[in-house]
Amino acid sequence: MRIVVISDSHRRTGVIDKILSAQSTASHVFFLGDNVGDIEDFEFLYPEKTFHSVCGNCDFYSTVPSVGLEVLEGVRIFYTHGHNYNVKYGTQRLLETAKANCYDIVLYGHTHIAKILYEDGIYIVNPGSCSNPREGKASYAVIDITKQGIMPIIIEV
Repeated sequence: MRIVVISDSHRRTGVIDKILSAQSTASHVFFLGDNVGDIEDFEFLYPEKTFHSVCGNCDFYSTVPSVGLEVLEGVRIFYTHGHNYNVKYGTQRLLETAKANCYDIVLYGHTHIAKILYEDGIYIVNPGSCSNPREGKASYAVIDITKQGIMPIIIEV
């Protein structure tokens, strides 16, 4: 199973279409906020994909939740924008939440900096910003879940 993780588009939807077109084999798309409305049209354009979204700190009037949990092929995936977990100062609160709830993967955004960590058996993945990176180039993440394990990577747009 292939998962695409996108965050912080900030109303630049063209890049989302480019990402989803490039990742045609992905069955799930996680959008981690900051302009969560950007992803809504793509749910109709890509009906073969299942979309999971959370709101971010720029989604002021959104009714979309700020956290989510999905279990895909037995893998527990927790996802959030991250601003409520103070991720600009580190991932410790996310890691504590993951440990307390037996999550296998934690997805977060907000910092606009792509990062993959593996700590205490938990993958912590930030796809960076697909439109406005703070370091390096615009990016997103892909996570493959196979019988061999979990393989997250960052891909530049």
